[in-house]
Amino acid sequence: MNTIELQKIANDIRKGIVTAVYSAKSGHPGGSLSAADIYTYLFFEEMNIDPQNEKKEDRDRFVLSKGHTAPGYYSALAHRGFFPVEDLKTLRKAGSYLQGHPDMKHTPGVDMSSGSLGQGISAAVGMAISAQIYKKDDRVYTLLGDGELQEGQVWEAAMLAGHRKLDNFVVIVDNNGLQIDGKIDEVNSPYPIDEKFKAFHFHVINIDGHNFDEIAKAFSQARQTKGMPTAIIAKTVKGKGVSFMENQASWHGTAPNEQQYAIAMEDLEKAGAALCQK
Repeated sequence: MNTIELQKIANDIRKGIVTAVYSAKSGHPGGSLSAADIYTYLFFEEMNIDPQNEKKEDRDRFVLSKGHTAPGYYSALAHRGFFPVEDLKTLRKAGSYLQGHPDMKHTPGVDMSSGSLGQGISAAVGMAISAQIYKKDDRVYTLLGDGELQEGQVWEAAMLAGHRKLDNFVVIVDNNGLQIDGKIDEVNSPYPIDEKFKAFHFHVINIDGHNFDEIAKAFSQARQTKGMPTAIIAKTVKGKGVSFMENQASWHGTAPNEQQYAIAMEDLEKAGAALCQK
C-alpha cells in the first residue's frame, strides 16, 4: 500500500476508536489514537496474518502490552477483517467479546490476554523464544506505552530478549509523553528510552510514529537486523487526530460525551476528505 492508502486506513481506525469509546461511555482513547498509525502498519503491511485463518501455525504474533488501549487494537482488527466493524459499538458492554482489555479466549485475532502493565512484553519474549527453539520464522511484536516503562518487569523481559539475541522480536514504544497522572518525565521519567534499550543489547530506531515512510523503514530495518532484538521508539501525539484530545493527559481514560463525539467525528471526517483529495 502507498502512504495515502495507509493514512486513510489509520483515519478509519481512529473513527472506530472514538465510536467504540463513546458507545461504551468508558475506555482509553488517548493512547489508542496515538498508536493508530502503528496499528495500521502492523496489521495491514508488516505482519503475516490471515483473518480467514486466524490461528494458522506460521503466523506472526502481536501482544498489546499496554492492554488498556484495546479500542485501538480492536479497531485495527475489525478493519483488517477479523470481525465486523459494527461490533466496535459493543465495547465493554455485557455479553460482548470486546472487553475493556484484550482477551485471547474470546476476541478473534488476539494472541495474548493483557492489561496488567509490564506483563505483555514478558509473554511476547516467551513467544519469540519458542519460535527460536523450534526454528520457526514467526516474528513477534509487542506495543508498550512509555509510562509502562516505569514497570520493572519490562526491563527483566528486555534483559532476557537481549541475552537470547531474539532477532525475531520487535518492541514498539508509543512515546506520546503522557500517562494517566500527567507527563511521564514528571511522574517517573523513563528517559533516555533509546539508551536504556541499547544497554539491554537492542538495536534501537527512533522515529516519528505518525510518518508512514519512517515507520516502514524502521520495520524493514528490524527485519534485516540479525543477532539482536529491535526496539522502535515512536514519538507520537496522545489523542492524535482529534483536536481537543491532542496532547491532553485528561483524555487518557475518558469517554467523549455526545457533543464531543460529534466534534471528534467531524475532525476525522475532514481529515478523511482531505486525504481523498490527494
